[in-house]
Amino acid sequence: MLDKLNIVKQRFDEVSDLIIQPDIISDQKRYIQLNKEYKDLKAIVDKREEYIRLQNRIEEAEEILQDGSDPEMVEMARQQLDEAKSALPPLEEEVKMMLIPKDPEDAKDVVMEIRAGTGGDEASIFAGDLFRMYTKYCESRGWRTNVIDLSEGTSGGYKEIHFEVSGEDVYGTLKFEAGVHRVQRVPQTETQGRVHTSAATVMVLPEAEDFDVQIDPKDVRIDYFCSSGPGGQSVNTTYSAVRLTHLPTGLVAQCQDEKSQHKNKDKAFKVLRSRLYDLELAKKQEEDAAKRNSQVSSGDRSAKIRTYNYPQGRVTDHRIGLTLYDLQNIIDGDIQKIIDELMLVENTEKLKEASEIL
Repeated sequence: MLDKLNIVKQRFDEVSDLIIQPDIISDQKRYIQLNKEYKDLKAIVDKREEYIRLQNRIEEAEEILQDGSDPEMVEMARQQLDEAKSALPPLEEEVKMMLIPKDPEDAKDVVMEIRAGTGGDEASIFAGDLFRMYTKYCESRGWRTNVIDLSEGTSGGYKEIHFEVSGEDVYGTLKFEAGVHRVQRVPQTETQGRVHTSAATVMVLPEAEDFDVQIDPKDVRIDYFCSSGPGGQSVNTTYSAVRLTHLPTGLVAQCQDEKSQHKNKDKAFKVLRSRLYDLELAKKQEEDAAKRNSQVSSGDRSAKIRTYNYPQGRVTDHRIGLTLYDLQNIIDGDIQKIIDELMLVENTEKLKEASEIL
Protein backbone atom coordinates (compact mmCIF):
# COMPACT_ATOMS: atom_id res chain seq x y z
CA MET A 1 0.00 0.00 0.00
CA LEU A 2 2.83 2.39 0.82
CA ASP A 3 4.16 2.02 -2.74
CA LYS A 4 0.83 3.25 -4.12
CA LEU A 5 0.75 6.11 -1.61
CA ASN A 6 4.28 7.13 -2.57
CA ILE A 7 3.19 7.38 -6.23
CA VAL A 8 0.33 9.66 -5.10
CA LYS A 9 2.80 11.77 -3.08
CA GLN A 10 5.03 12.13 -6.14
CA ARG A 11 2.09 13.36 -8.24
CA PHE A 12 1.01 15.69 -5.40
CA ASP A 13 4.46 17.31 -5.41
CA GLU A 14 4.26 17.75 -9.19
CA VAL A 15 0.81 19.37 -9.01
CA SER A 16 1.91 21.61 -6.12
CA ASP A 17 4.68 22.94 -8.35
CA LEU A 18 2.46 23.28 -11.44
CA ILE A 19 -0.34 25.38 -9.88
CA ILE A 20 2.05 28.23 -9.08
CA GLN A 21 3.39 28.44 -12.64
CA PRO A 22 2.28 31.67 -14.46
CA ASP A 23 1.33 29.85 -17.69
CA ILE A 24 -0.94 27.48 -15.72
CA ILE A 25 -2.56 30.33 -13.77
CA SER A 26 -3.36 32.11 -17.05
CA ASP A 27 -5.06 28.95 -18.46
CA GLN A 28 -8.32 28.92 -16.49
CA LYS A 29 -9.45 25.44 -17.55
CA ARG A 30 -6.10 23.84 -16.66
CA TYR A 31 -5.82 25.82 -13.43
CA ILE A 32 -9.27 24.72 -12.21
CA GLN A 33 -8.52 21.07 -13.07
CA LEU A 34 -5.17 21.13 -11.26
CA ASN A 35 -6.63 22.86 -8.21
CA LYS A 36 -9.25 20.13 -7.93
CA GLU A 37 -6.58 17.43 -8.36
CA TYR A 38 -4.43 19.15 -5.70
CA LYS A 39 -7.30 19.09 -3.21
CA ASP A 40 -8.10 15.41 -3.89
CA LEU A 41 -4.46 14.36 -3.69
CA LYS A 42 -3.85 16.33 -0.48
CA ALA A 43 -6.55 14.33 1.31
CA ILE A 44 -4.74 11.09 0.34
CA VAL A 45 -1.30 12.51 1.20
CA ASP A 46 -2.58 13.44 4.68
CA LYS A 47 -3.74 9.83 5.13
CA ARG A 48 -0.31 8.67 3.91
CA GLU A 49 1.33 10.65 6.74
CA GLU A 50 -1.08 9.07 9.23
CA TYR A 51 -0.31 5.61 7.81
CA ILE A 52 3.46 6.18 8.11
CA ARG A 53 3.07 7.42 11.71
CA LEU A 54 1.17 4.25 12.62
CA GLN A 55 3.76 2.02 10.95
CA ASN A 56 6.55 3.83 12.82
CA ARG A 57 4.73 3.42 16.14
CA ILE A 58 4.37 -0.31 15.48
CA GLU A 59 8.11 -0.64 14.67
CA GLU A 60 9.12 1.36 17.76
CA ALA A 61 6.88 -0.71 20.03
CA GLU A 62 8.19 -4.00 18.60
CA GLU A 63 11.81 -2.89 19.15
CA ILE A 64 11.08 -2.07 22.81
CA LEU A 65 9.34 -5.42 23.29
CA GLN A 66 12.30 -7.27 21.74
CA ASP A 67 14.71 -5.44 24.06
CA GLY A 68 12.57 -6.17 27.15
CA SER A 69 15.03 -4.55 29.61
CA ASP A 70 12.60 -2.00 31.10
CA PRO A 71 9.32 -3.57 32.37
CA GLU A 72 7.55 -0.20 32.52
CA MET A 73 8.56 0.65 28.93
CA VAL A 74 7.53 -2.85 27.82
CA GLU A 75 4.03 -2.34 29.25
CA MET A 76 3.70 1.04 27.50
CA ALA A 77 5.01 -0.43 24.25
CA ARG A 78 2.52 -3.31 24.44
CA GLN A 79 -0.33 -0.81 24.84
CA GLN A 80 1.03 1.33 21.99
CA LEU A 81 1.32 -1.72 19.75
CA ASP A 82 -2.26 -2.81 20.44
CA GLU A 83 -3.62 0.68 19.73
CA ALA A 84 -1.64 1.08 16.52
CA LYS A 85 -2.52 -2.38 15.21
CA SER A 86 -6.22 -1.86 15.89
CA ALA A 87 -6.14 1.54 14.12
CA LEU A 88 -4.34 0.19 11.03
CA PRO A 89 -7.07 -1.98 9.33
CA PRO A 90 -9.79 0.75 9.27
CA LEU A 91 -7.20 3.26 7.99
CA GLU A 92 -6.15 0.84 5.23
CA GLU A 93 -9.81 0.38 4.19
CA GLU A 94 -10.28 4.15 4.11
CA VAL A 95 -7.15 4.59 1.99
CA LYS A 96 -8.28 1.83 -0.41
CA MET A 97 -11.54 3.71 -0.96
CA MET A 98 -9.65 6.96 -1.52
CA LEU A 99 -7.35 5.30 -4.07
CA ILE A 100 -10.31 4.26 -6.26
CA PRO A 101 -10.18 6.61 -9.29
CA LYS A 102 -12.81 9.32 -8.91
CA ASP A 103 -15.37 10.01 -11.59
CA PRO A 104 -14.43 13.46 -12.95
CA GLU A 105 -18.14 14.28 -13.26
CA ASP A 106 -18.65 14.02 -9.49
CA ALA A 107 -17.16 17.44 -8.79
CA LYS A 108 -19.54 19.23 -11.16
CA ASP A 109 -22.51 21.42 -10.25
CA VAL A 110 -25.86 20.18 -11.53
CA VAL A 111 -29.08 21.17 -13.23
CA MET A 112 -31.99 19.26 -11.68
CA GLU A 113 -35.36 18.75 -13.36
CA ILE A 114 -38.45 17.51 -11.52
CA ARG A 115 -41.49 16.62 -13.63
CA ALA A 116 -44.90 15.52 -12.41
CA GLY A 117 -45.76 12.08 -13.78
CA THR A 118 -48.86 9.93 -13.40
CA GLY A 119 -51.37 11.15 -10.83
CA GLY A 120 -52.68 14.49 -12.12
CA ASP A 121 -52.79 17.32 -9.58
CA GLU A 122 -51.42 15.07 -6.83
CA ALA A 123 -48.32 14.37 -8.95
CA SER A 124 -47.71 18.12 -9.26
CA ILE A 125 -48.08 18.54 -5.49
CA PHE A 126 -45.60 15.67 -4.98
CA ALA A 127 -43.14 17.30 -7.42
CA GLY A 128 -43.37 20.41 -5.22
CA ASP A 129 -42.67 18.28 -2.14
CA LEU A 130 -39.57 16.83 -3.81
CA PHE A 131 -38.35 20.30 -4.79
CA ARG A 132 -38.74 21.44 -1.17
CA MET A 133 -36.93 18.28 0.04
CA TYR A 134 -33.96 18.93 -2.23
CA THR A 135 -33.72 22.66 -1.47
CA LYS A 136 -33.72 21.91 2.27
CA TYR A 137 -31.06 19.22 1.78
CA CYS A 138 -28.91 21.55 -0.32
CA GLU A 139 -29.27 24.26 2.31
CA SER A 140 -28.03 21.82 4.98
CA ARG A 141 -24.95 21.12 2.81
CA GLY A 142 -24.24 24.81 2.25
CA TRP A 143 -25.01 24.49 -1.48
CA ARG A 144 -26.72 27.23 -3.48
CA THR A 145 -29.92 26.61 -5.46
CA ASN A 146 -31.31 28.82 -8.21
CA VAL A 147 -34.58 28.27 -10.10
CA ILE A 148 -34.21 28.41 -13.90
CA ASP A 149 -37.73 27.69 -15.11
CA LEU A 150 -41.00 26.37 -13.71
CA SER A 151 -44.58 25.54 -14.59
CA GLU A 152 -46.95 25.58 -11.62
CA GLY A 153 -49.60 22.92 -11.00
CA THR A 154 -53.27 23.89 -10.92
CA SER A 155 -53.68 22.76 -7.29
CA GLY A 156 -50.17 23.59 -6.06
CA GLY A 157 -46.69 22.23 -6.64
CA TYR A 158 -45.20 22.09 -10.12
CA LYS A 159 -45.92 20.38 -13.40
CA GLU A 160 -42.17 20.77 -13.88
CA ILE A 161 -39.38 22.80 -12.33
CA HIS A 162 -35.74 23.21 -13.37
CA PHE A 163 -33.11 24.52 -10.97
CA GLU A 164 -29.35 24.57 -10.64
CA VAL A 165 -27.34 23.49 -7.60
CA SER A 166 -23.78 24.69 -7.03
CA GLY A 167 -21.32 23.67 -4.34
CA GLU A 168 -18.72 20.99 -3.63
CA ASP A 169 -19.05 17.51 -5.22
CA VAL A 170 -22.72 18.15 -6.04
CA TYR A 171 -23.15 15.70 -8.93
CA GLY A 172 -21.29 12.95 -7.06
CA THR A 173 -23.91 13.24 -4.30
CA LEU A 174 -27.15 14.01 -6.12
CA LYS A 175 -26.67 11.67 -9.12
CA PHE A 176 -28.29 8.89 -7.05
CA GLU A 177 -31.57 10.84 -7.02
CA ALA A 178 -32.18 10.45 -10.78
CA GLY A 179 -35.15 8.27 -11.63
CA VAL A 180 -38.86 7.86 -10.88
CA HIS A 181 -40.01 8.71 -7.34
CA ARG A 182 -43.38 7.33 -6.24
CA VAL A 183 -45.70 8.57 -3.47
CA GLN A 184 -48.52 6.64 -1.81
CA ARG A 185 -50.92 8.78 0.24
CA VAL A 186 -54.45 10.21 0.43
CA PRO A 187 -54.42 13.20 -1.96
CA GLN A 188 -55.73 16.61 -0.85
CA THR A 189 -58.32 16.32 -3.63
CA GLU A 190 -59.57 12.88 -2.49
CA THR A 191 -62.94 12.96 -0.66
CA GLN A 192 -63.26 9.23 0.08
CA GLY A 193 -59.99 8.92 2.02
CA ARG A 194 -58.47 6.42 -0.41
CA VAL A 195 -54.73 6.05 -0.83
CA HIS A 196 -53.52 6.95 -4.34
CA THR A 197 -50.19 6.31 -6.03
CA SER A 198 -48.59 9.18 -7.95
CA ALA A 199 -45.15 9.69 -9.42
CA ALA A 200 -42.60 12.34 -10.40
CA THR A 201 -39.42 12.01 -12.42
CA VAL A 202 -36.14 13.53 -11.24
CA MET A 203 -33.25 14.19 -13.62
CA VAL A 204 -29.80 15.23 -12.44
CA LEU A 205 -27.63 16.70 -15.21
CA PRO A 206 -23.95 17.50 -14.59
CA GLU A 207 -23.48 21.15 -15.48
CA ALA A 208 -21.34 21.36 -18.61
CA GLU A 209 -18.77 24.11 -19.10
CA ASP A 210 -18.19 25.83 -22.45
CA PHE A 211 -15.14 23.63 -23.02
CA ASP A 212 -17.11 20.40 -22.27
CA VAL A 213 -19.68 20.93 -25.04
CA GLN A 214 -19.25 23.04 -28.14
CA ILE A 215 -22.57 24.23 -29.58
CA ASP A 216 -22.65 25.57 -33.14
CA PRO A 217 -24.90 28.68 -33.12
CA LYS A 218 -26.28 27.59 -36.52
CA ASP A 219 -27.71 24.48 -34.84
CA VAL A 220 -29.82 26.46 -32.35
CA ARG A 221 -33.16 28.17 -32.99
CA ILE A 222 -33.82 30.97 -30.49
CA ASP A 223 -37.38 32.09 -29.66
CA TYR A 224 -38.23 35.00 -27.41
CA PHE A 225 -41.59 35.27 -25.62
CA CYS A 226 -43.32 36.95 -22.67
CA SER A 227 -42.77 35.27 -19.31
CA SER A 228 -45.74 33.83 -17.46
CA GLY A 229 -46.38 33.59 -13.76
CA PRO A 230 -45.24 35.92 -10.95
CA GLY A 231 -42.70 38.63 -11.54
CA GLY A 232 -44.58 41.87 -12.12
CA GLN A 233 -45.34 43.92 -15.18
CA SER A 234 -41.81 43.99 -16.59
CA VAL A 235 -41.62 40.18 -16.66
CA ASN A 236 -45.04 39.56 -18.17
CA THR A 237 -45.10 42.25 -20.87
CA THR A 238 -41.57 42.15 -22.30
CA TYR A 239 -40.03 39.45 -24.49
CA SER A 240 -37.51 38.46 -21.83
CA ALA A 241 -38.15 34.70 -21.77
CA VAL A 242 -35.94 32.57 -24.01
CA ARG A 243 -36.50 29.16 -25.58
CA LEU A 244 -33.66 27.33 -27.33
CA THR A 245 -34.18 24.40 -29.71
CA HIS A 246 -31.16 22.31 -30.65
CA LEU A 247 -32.04 21.28 -34.20
CA PRO A 248 -29.82 18.17 -34.58
CA THR A 249 -31.20 16.52 -31.40
CA GLY A 250 -34.56 18.27 -30.90
CA LEU A 251 -33.60 19.13 -27.31
CA VAL A 252 -35.34 22.21 -25.89
CA ALA A 253 -34.20 24.47 -23.05
CA GLN A 254 -35.90 27.60 -21.83
CA CYS A 255 -35.61 30.17 -19.06
CA GLN A 256 -37.99 32.88 -17.94
CA ASP A 257 -36.81 33.39 -14.36
CA GLU A 258 -34.84 36.61 -14.94
CA LYS A 259 -36.12 40.01 -16.06
CA SER A 260 -33.15 40.31 -18.40
CA GLN A 261 -33.38 38.58 -21.79
CA HIS A 262 -29.59 38.26 -21.84
CA LYS A 263 -29.48 36.50 -18.43
CA ASN A 264 -32.31 34.16 -19.46
CA LYS A 265 -30.44 33.32 -22.65
CA ASP A 266 -27.26 32.52 -20.70
CA LYS A 267 -29.17 30.26 -18.31
CA ALA A 268 -31.00 28.51 -21.16
CA PHE A 269 -27.68 27.79 -22.91
CA LYS A 270 -26.35 26.40 -19.62
CA VAL A 271 -29.30 23.97 -19.49
CA LEU A 272 -28.91 23.04 -23.17
CA ARG A 273 -25.19 22.33 -22.74
CA SER A 274 -25.94 20.18 -19.70
CA ARG A 275 -28.60 18.18 -21.58
CA LEU A 276 -26.30 17.55 -24.54
CA TYR A 277 -23.52 16.56 -22.15
CA ASP A 278 -25.91 14.26 -20.28
CA LEU A 279 -26.84 12.49 -23.53
CA GLU A 280 -23.23 11.40 -23.99
CA LEU A 281 -22.81 10.65 -20.30
CA ALA A 282 -25.94 8.45 -20.29
CA LYS A 283 -24.44 6.30 -23.09
CA LYS A 284 -21.23 5.91 -21.12
CA GLN A 285 -23.10 5.06 -17.90
CA GLU A 286 -25.14 2.39 -19.67
CA GLU A 287 -21.94 0.84 -21.03
CA ASP A 288 -20.32 0.96 -17.56
CA ALA A 289 -23.45 -0.50 -15.95
CA ALA A 290 -23.48 -3.37 -18.42
CA LYS A 291 -19.90 -4.17 -17.44
CA ARG A 292 -20.43 -3.76 -13.70
CA ASN A 293 -24.09 -4.80 -13.44
CA SER A 294 -24.42 -1.91 -10.99
CA GLN A 295 -27.47 -1.55 -8.76
CA VAL A 296 -27.22 2.19 -8.20
CA SER A 297 -25.79 3.79 -11.33
CA SER A 298 -27.43 1.93 -14.20
CA GLY A 299 -28.11 5.05 -16.21
CA ASP A 300 -31.75 3.94 -16.59
CA ARG A 301 -33.60 7.24 -16.14
CA SER A 302 -37.06 5.56 -16.29
CA ALA A 303 -36.45 3.15 -13.40
CA LYS A 304 -38.62 3.42 -10.28
CA ILE A 305 -36.05 4.10 -7.57
CA ARG A 306 -37.94 5.13 -4.41
CA THR A 307 -41.38 5.01 -2.77
CA TYR A 308 -42.63 7.44 -0.13
CA ASN A 309 -45.51 5.73 1.73
CA TYR A 310 -47.35 8.17 4.00
CA PRO A 311 -49.83 5.78 5.74
CA GLN A 312 -46.90 3.63 6.92
CA GLY A 313 -44.49 6.55 7.41
CA ARG A 314 -41.82 4.74 5.40
CA VAL A 315 -39.43 5.43 2.55
CA THR A 316 -38.09 2.51 0.50
CA ASP A 317 -35.20 2.72 -1.96
CA HIS A 318 -35.81 -0.17 -4.34
CA ARG A 319 -32.27 -0.32 -5.76
CA ILE A 320 -30.69 -1.55 -2.53
CA GLY A 321 -33.80 -2.70 -0.61
CA LEU A 322 -33.37 -0.01 2.04
CA THR A 323 -36.49 0.86 4.08
CA LEU A 324 -36.54 3.65 6.66
CA TYR A 325 -39.52 4.52 8.87
CA ASP A 326 -38.61 8.19 9.03
CA LEU A 327 -40.68 9.70 6.22
CA GLN A 328 -41.34 13.12 7.74
CA ASN A 329 -37.66 13.91 8.38
CA ILE A 330 -36.68 12.59 4.94
CA ILE A 331 -39.31 14.68 3.11
CA ASP A 332 -38.02 17.63 5.19
CA GLY A 333 -34.60 17.20 3.56
CA ASP A 334 -32.83 14.60 5.71
CA ILE A 335 -31.83 12.33 2.81
CA GLN A 336 -28.13 11.99 3.67
CA LYS A 337 -28.57 8.56 5.27
CA ILE A 338 -30.09 7.21 2.03
CA ILE A 339 -27.34 8.77 -0.10
CA ASP A 340 -24.65 7.35 2.25
CA GLU A 341 -26.01 3.81 1.77
CA LEU A 342 -26.13 4.23 -2.02
CA MET A 343 -22.56 5.61 -2.05
CA LEU A 344 -21.39 2.67 0.07
CA VAL A 345 -22.85 0.17 -2.42
CA GLU A 346 -21.31 1.96 -5.40
CA ASN A 347 -17.89 2.29 -3.71
CA THR A 348 -17.94 -1.37 -2.71
CA GLU A 349 -18.62 -2.31 -6.34
CA LYS A 350 -15.79 -0.05 -7.52
CA LEU A 351 -13.40 -1.47 -4.92
CA LYS A 352 -14.24 -5.02 -5.99
CA GLU A 353 -13.71 -4.05 -9.63
CA ALA A 354 -10.36 -2.39 -8.82
CA SER A 355 -9.23 -5.48 -6.86
CA GLU A 356 -10.06 -7.75 -9.80
CA ILE A 357 -8.00 -5.53 -12.14
CA LEU A 358 -5.05 -5.59 -9.73
